[in-house]
Amino acid sequence: MSRYLILLPAPEAEWADLPPEEHEKGMRSHAQFQEDLRTGGHELLVAGPLDPSADATSMRPDGAGGTLVSDGPFTESVEQVVGFYLVRSDDEADLRAACERWSSRGELLELRRMVE
Repeated sequence: MSRYLILLPAPEAEWADLPPEEHEKGMRSHAQFQEDLRTGGHELLVAGPLDPSADATSMRPDGAGGTLVSDGPFTESVEQVVGFYLVRSDDEADLRAACERWSSRGELLELRRMVE
């Protein structure tokens, strides 16, 4: 079986400004995706939202054998990874179809197979 990482990029500021009914719609969409995974025989290993990127700690080489540590995201972009799913599956085509159905409900996601 292969493992797949499903990344959920989104503009964090926009999500915070959405009305409660949009948050509820998003939660129903997640629940439907999880049901699609279950009925498709895919194993959900772990999933969850992430704290805001402003709360991240970035680490990078300082060029002198040490590390530069800073608070906040490393990159500046409109979208940040706000959550993820780690799934094990032996049916990539069906997993891709489940992701496409989920995306068609308004979700932005990135599906990536992990290197074995």
